[in-house]
Amino acid sequence: MKKNFWIKIDPFSEKLITAAIESGASAVFVPEKNFEDIKKIAKIEILGKKKGDKILGKDFEIVKIKSKDDEKKVEELKGKIPCIIENIDWTVIPLENLISKTSNLIQTVKNSQEAEIALEIMERGADGIFLDTDSVNEIKKTGEIFQKFLTPKLKLKKAKITSIKPVSMSDRCCIDTTSLLSPGSGMLIGNSSKAFFLVHNENVESKFCAARPFRVNAGAVHAYIFLPENKTKYLCEISSGDEVIVCDFEGNTRKVVVGRNKIERRPMILVEAKIENKKISLVLQNAETIRLTATNGKPISITTLKKGDEVLVFLGNEKGRHFGEEICETISEK
Repeated sequence: MKKNFWIKIDPFSEKLITAAIESGASAVFVPEKNFEDIKKIAKIEILGKKKGDKILGKDFEIVKIKSKDDEKKVEELKGKIPCIIENIDWTVIPLENLISKTSNLIQTVKNSQEAEIALEIMERGADGIFLDTDSVNEIKKTGEIFQKFLTPKLKLKKAKITSIKPVSMSDRCCIDTTSLLSPGSGMLIGNSSKAFFLVHNENVESKFCAARPFRVNAGAVHAYIFLPENKTKYLCEISSGDEVIVCDFEGNTRKVVVGRNKIERRPMILVEAKIENKKISLVLQNAETIRLTATNGKPISITTLKKGDEVLVFLGNEKGRHFGEEICETISEK
């Protein structure tokens, strides 16, 4: 379930609204008389008691936790709509109790420290936070902490190259993002939805072309790309506005937005590797600017790649996929 970052701003403050938007808040709860003021600043989802993008009692609920009976009120919602939990005194026990029984829990917090506890408690955390503060600094600190919980740290492994073989002309995808990508990072792409190579971004200059630090030349149109919330898509399905995961060589991940997906016909190469007695592969454009990632984070051009080289990969579990979602089904991909 996607985690929510909601902020209560009452009384209205343009300074706090601006900080909320810049910190990645997904919605704000403000007095209804100020709805039009927000729309003049930027587009963001508005929570309201009687009107708004989400309306109290219909699209979300608020429950003050004073006793076990109040916890039962939350349980009775059965996670069908988000429920903001308000505690009389900050304590983790009610949230722990509810996490074990239901979902769609939005914990009210006063500061970034409480937010971090709420998001990591019981290794699952609340499904979101509702920050109630009049401090710009706390909004920014909480936003930074929240971003860390949006995508997981992945355990990358090393695979040994077994074959590099040119193949016929094919359609390939260049994923151009709206962010600058750092050295040692890229996207997780694979011929199979169970195994992904870390394809390095194009922030490396060469004598043939300038660096393109916003781009990953990801591979052939049929390949899978690993996405937020443990989902996948075919590369040809990625389009402007989509969110994709960028991963660095240590497994740290973050979301970035796609600016465009450039699909062009190019000569290609089939790269095969082996890990844990499993054969994995990926079809990439046959050009020196396309690089995989070594175990030390350095990019390796596929034109210099050779049998026995070690590169970073991510192995998913053994479940199959249907429209990008994991399913318990036997699927063989070769």
